[in-house]
Amino acid sequence: DVRSVRYRVRPIQDDIRQDVRELDAALATTGEKLEANRRHIALVAEQQTYLDQLALFIAPTVNVELSKGVLDTDTVTSLTSFLFEQRSRLAEEGLTLRREQREWKREEELLQRKRSVLTGSSARTVREAVVFLDRGEGENAQFRLRYMVRNASWSPSYSVRSDLSHSNVVLEYYASVHQMSGESWDDVTMMLSTATPSLAARAPVLEPLRVSLSSPANTNFQEARRDLKQRQQQVAGSRGKKGFVQGELLDDLDSRFSFAVDGLIELDFDRELNQLAARLQVLDLVARENLRRERARPRPVAEEGVSVSYQLSSRTTLPSRSDQQLIRIASLPLEGEFYKLAIPVLTAFVYDEARLTNKSDVVLLAGPVSTYVDGQFVGHGDIPVVATGEDFNIGFGIDPSLRARRELIEKRQSQQGGNRVVHITYRLEIDNFGSDPVSVRLVDRLPVQDATSVALELLSSGQDLSDDPLYESTDRKNNILRWDVDVPANAVGPESFRLEFQYKLEYDKQMTLVALAGAGK
Repeated sequence: DVRSVRYRVRPIQDDIRQDVRELDAALATTGEKLEANRRHIALVAEQQTYLDQLALFIAPTVNVELSKGVLDTDTVTSLTSFLFEQRSRLAEEGLTLRREQREWKREEELLQRKRSVLTGSSARTVREAVVFLDRGEGENAQFRLRYMVRNASWSPSYSVRSDLSHSNVVLEYYASVHQMSGESWDDVTMMLSTATPSLAARAPVLEPLRVSLSSPANTNFQEARRDLKQRQQQVAGSRGKKGFVQGELLDDLDSRFSFAVDGLIELDFDRELNQLAARLQVLDLVARENLRRERARPRPVAEEGVSVSYQLSSRTTLPSRSDQQLIRIASLPLEGEFYKLAIPVLTAFVYDEARLTNKSDVVLLAGPVSTYVDGQFVGHGDIPVVATGEDFNIGFGIDPSLRARRELIEKRQSQQGGNRVVHITYRLEIDNFGSDPVSVRLVDRLPVQDATSVALELLSSGQDLSDDPLYESTDRKNNILRWDVDVPANAVGPESFRLEFQYKLEYDKQMTLVALAGAGK
């Protein structure tokens, strides 16, 4: 029977981590040597001062004896030699001591930097759970204690490695762990999870909405609604994760349902949520302008609520350090379609890319990826959330044997009734400096028009657009043009591959075209 469980924090003299204790011992030794060095330098300074005072005493005495004709030259010579010998010794000793002091200071700074890399802060407290058990006579008691720690998190990262022929592609999945809990995790089994611990066991209670009449106020309803919605999301996100929040969040929420405990602020989350929801509902009722539903925007990946766990196959050791520590989660062979991509409207470079398929049973989380070809680093990229069986794109760097160009060939304007008609022709070119022909996905775009005000027509495209079903169902609907072209070997200059396309725009002649903010998103 467990009678009680109590949590306590006990201060200790030394850091709880062995490597930090060793650095602390080295720092203490270096500090003692620096202190001894400073005392020795002070002693040399005192000796130098004594010699100066002795020289000031000897000079008047010599003058007096010289005036009386009783000067003892042997004594004067001996004293003078003694003074110069001592001054020379003290000067050399002072130089040596200052050289040693600089070395010890550099040693101390190096140790302090090493310690800051390891810890970032001192951990001179021990956290303990004191458990009071009642067990029968002769029985061995066993129990399992589970607890949560702060300053421990992880994020995904990847390395993709391929040979020159792209016949062997391997994705290495890593966890970049930030372990600053103050504990040293020695030889432990580890599971990495994206699940967020929530300590809220029940839903918030919906209170009655009470309203009354008041004088109208000048309010920007749309702006006020956005602010209230954002605050509501903050409170809902904090509910269950923390019993307390910092004062900055409280100030932002202008809460009247809170109280201070031990320097922190505790919120009554249910009442706060009801208060914010009430203000939002009243805004909907009193808004003077007509309201319409805003166009839904895709949620960021971080808000999609992907919850996965990875059980590492081997035991591992993770000391508490301020730097990131990499742990490999999995090494996955990949298969897919490789292609070359040219987008001359954006860049003259032609890139190697691949559409790979995740055939493993591991869900890939969104994270940065470093790409290597034949052991050589070619660049950085990003991987989105990839479910089992899902396809995703990976870049493999620039193909130096290919270059792309885009040129405006012709632009003609005319008027038809009250409309302006614009004909535009572009030429796309690809140079192939290699000795082998290559297939390239050549990509450009047309404007995405407002159907009520702008008429657009693709008149000619040089050759048929790609019939790839994925392209036709996605990019083509957004007026992205793609041609799957074959570029012959050694096609440079006049022999380069060329493709021309022409389209027509028609719109009110009193108006002009502008690019919308966030175009392309």
